[in-house]
Amino acid sequence: MNCKGESLVGVINHPNWLTFTRPYTNKSEYSRMIIYINIRLSFFHFSLQKDIIDHKDILLVSFFNNSKFFWLMNMYSDSSYSALKYLKDTKVNVCNLLVITGDFNIWDNL
Repeated sequence: MNCKGESLVGVINHPNWLTFTRPYTNKSEYSRMIIYINIRLSFFHFSLQKDIIDHKDILLVSFFNNSKFFWLMNMYSDSSYSALKYLKDTKVNVCNLLVITGDFNIWDNL
């Protein structure tokens, strides 16, 4: 909420951070994910890869180092596990995945 009591929607930007979030065209596509990367790492040439994984609760960012591509993934799993089901049902081979982060919200007795 801002000082007028209005809800704030969108991404917080700061000049020292690169911001990656999924673009949206309507309210049902709002992403619940964001990735911040410090600008001191920008020489790695980070890029959002929506063409590889296209889900509102999964962000896949690539970067290039020493002639190899690497990947960072951030995901949110809602109460119906839609992001996890998407990954299970999607045939994507992402080699050199370094980090998967997020609020998985997975409850299991095991």
